[in-house]
Amino acid sequence: MNKIKAAITAVGSYVPDDILTNKMLEELVDTNDEWITTRTGIKERRILKDPDKGSSYLGIRAAQNLIEKRNLDPAEIDLVIFATVTPDMPVASSGVYLASQIGAVNAFAYDLQAACSSFLYGMSTAASYIESGRYKKVLVVGSDKMSSIINYEDRATCIIFGDGAGAALFEPNEEGNGVQDEYLRSDGIGREFLKIDAGGSLLPASHETVDKKQHFVQQDGKTVFKFAVSNMAEVSEKIMKRNNLSSDDVNWLVAHQANKRIIDATANRMNLENSKVLMNIQRYGNTTSATLPLLLSDFEKQFKKGDNLIFASFGGGFTWGSIYLKWAYNS
Repeated sequence: MNKIKAAITAVGSYVPDDILTNKMLEELVDTNDEWITTRTGIKERRILKDPDKGSSYLGIRAAQNLIEKRNLDPAEIDLVIFATVTPDMPVASSGVYLASQIGAVNAFAYDLQAACSSFLYGMSTAASYIESGRYKKVLVVGSDKMSSIINYEDRATCIIFGDGAGAALFEPNEEGNGVQDEYLRSDGIGREFLKIDAGGSLLPASHETVDKKQHFVQQDGKTVFKFAVSNMAEVSEKIMKRNNLSSDDVNWLVAHQANKRIIDATANRMNLENSKVLMNIQRYGNTTSATLPLLLSDFEKQFKKGDNLIFASFGGGFTWGSIYLKWAYNS
């Protein structure tokens, strides 16, 4: 009997209808379309404007999209992992709510937070559950309403982030397809460079923290860029070498969509041609936990059974890593 591997067997996605273009941002902060496009590759991002809807709404829609496409009975799902940095509320798990809303009545669920690497870490966690033999269907949802934590007077952050969600279903595979290897890293040196100061146990919410706008994302862009370029490229190259993969063997790079220059640097380190580098940052911006599954959903029809995919991500904290996966089905 072949060793069980955890394969992606279905994907889904959802992005809000409202679009925030670079031209619209010119009316909010001192910036312009050329500056944003040149430095980030972003042309527009989606925004969930309804104040009564949070990240769970985006995730529910993405999960429902997957369920409909796969004709899946949600009662068969064993576990839901909700990857997010913008949960609906503190304490009460958004993943638990999502599972109930999609009809995953037999699943247990929880939230996973590792900044922009949340979905990548969720993939690793799902693979371990599947490989254990205890669970047959694990749904990983990456969803973030980044507009809820962005100060649209701060041009360093408001140009980057957007809202969206994606989902992937993991199931056992005995054909050799699925997650082959992973190399995940973290380093607390990043704690001060990409963060929200207030709202946690260290600095609880108060009138003062609200007045000081300490509940919005703050980023030291140059430092984060430097670490992201070197570390995403390093782990991607390392996982290729560890699995004896040449650039010819890699079919697709599925990289976190934070900045086009970071993605390009990673692809160059891997010696990949542009046609193998998946990119949708121009349409969505950085959707944090949702970038990787949104790529899978957008480009699903191009994947062939047996294709070698290299996932790479980098997030605040710092968190980063790479996963090597063989695609398990033809669309």
